[in-house]
Amino acid sequence: MERVAAWLHEKNPGLDGPIDTDEDLIEARLIDSMDFLEFIDLLEDISGTSIDLQEVTIDDFRTLARVRERFLTPAR
Repeated sequence: MERVAAWLHEKNPGLDGPIDTDEDLIEARLIDSMDFLEFIDLLEDISGTSIDLQEVTIDDFRTLARVRERFLTPAR
């Protein structure tokens, strides 16, 4: 999650401090439509897997907690 947080801070230079895991990244405009595909590429790079856009919803990217659960937690 450190790389994700670092990327979000890079894209939002005015952002101070840590990002709460339940903060709505889209409502807070920490991720916008221009950065969305780059964000997906980052998650694919970190997870080592491809993200099929047909199998996800916007809610899968809404909070850091959901991103971790959906893309960065190994399958059991």
